[in-house]
Amino acid sequence: MNDRLLEKLNILGSAAKYDVSCSSSGSSRANTGQGLGNAVSAGICHSFTEDGRCISLLKVLLTNNCVYDCAYCINRKSNDIPRATFSVTELVDLTINFYRRNYIEGLFLSSGVVRNADYTMERLVRVAKDLRLVHRFNGYIHLKAIPGCDKALIAEAGIYADRMSVNIEIPTEPQLKLLAPDKSFNDTYTPMFQIRDGITESKAERKRFRSAPRFVPGGQSTQLIIGASPENDLQILNLASGLYRDQQLKRVYYSGFMPVNAYDKRLPALKEPPLVRENRLYQSDWLMRFYFFKADEIVNQQHPDLDLEIDPKLSFALRNLHLYPIDVNKADYEMILRVPGIGVQSAKMIIQARRHSRLGYETLRKIGVVMKRAKYFITCNELMPHRPDMQAETIRYRLLNGDPKKRRQTSSNQLDLFNPPLLLTR
Repeated sequence: MNDRLLEKLNILGSAAKYDVSCSSSGSSRANTGQGLGNAVSAGICHSFTEDGRCISLLKVLLTNNCVYDCAYCINRKSNDIPRATFSVTELVDLTINFYRRNYIEGLFLSSGVVRNADYTMERLVRVAKDLRLVHRFNGYIHLKAIPGCDKALIAEAGIYADRMSVNIEIPTEPQLKLLAPDKSFNDTYTPMFQIRDGITESKAERKRFRSAPRFVPGGQSTQLIIGASPENDLQILNLASGLYRDQQLKRVYYSGFMPVNAYDKRLPALKEPPLVRENRLYQSDWLMRFYFFKADEIVNQQHPDLDLEIDPKLSFALRNLHLYPIDVNKADYEMILRVPGIGVQSAKMIIQARRHSRLGYETLRKIGVVMKRAKYFITCNELMPHRPDMQAETIRYRLLNGDPKKRRQTSSNQLDLFNPPLLLTR
């Protein structure tokens, strides 16, 4: 690799780290012996960066030149930063050479908007097309769809990409207009609808003809920037819930706002990304996708923001103590999932195991239930319900700080170790 190409890779690889809407699962493509590599639906092996973000692909921008001047973006046109642009050939060769050396399992390709949306999207499509048709590359490809580009380019990109994503970025349109005046929700939602419809049509077509081409088999995703604008968690989760319902998105990614343009007075004065809030949103997203929670059960008008001290499932349980305790030997699957300390796998094992015998404390513990948390919200053979006068604040305190009685016992035992009682002699 020559010095100029290495310099481009350093610039454009570093610039891509702000885009977290990257996933490596959802698509299978076998190697028929006539191409290079393969993709598996179980996902690509991942590694983690120092800040905890997951990386597994050659994650890079085609260019960090951009015609937009978004307040929150390091690549905004008014910033005086090093700029670089890959040619299509350079990026294709880089991907193939990295893949052959087993550095990567696929490509995540995004870009700043150079010249216009159509010009940029056309170059992204050419990269994916050359990889697939010229080099017979069967590995994973994730392409960004550029809002405002021609529909024909989206349709072509979907044939070569495993997954596509269109970043919404700012959760509400008034704030998007304030921070990114050149962008609009309409431009963002148009390719989203097209990708959704293309996926639906492709699935229907493949039911009739197994040889029909697959369109974005890994689905689509998006990214929301958290903390750059004043939306509360209720607004964010309502938006995410609507995207899952209406756009059939595979994932919504939440990215804590990184204060890279501190000079812009439109942005909040944050010293570091709101990572705890980002984590709580991911937990809430998990509840909506796998635990049958609705957004307005996790947050509501009375509690519009997530509790940063405890996870959202525990927060729901403490706000709805009238629903608990539940009898794990009788409750349905969805209600068992709402017990803090019980996950999806544990809930399935409970349903399976109780067909053969009544479940007790030790059985639940062996199944994998976190009894330290669950015991306040369930009953079973040996476990009786906690006192009816136990308030949510008491349970919360015990889960955060431990049982005061046990702490006193532990403290007493420690004192006994260092101050053993005097032996009495006759």
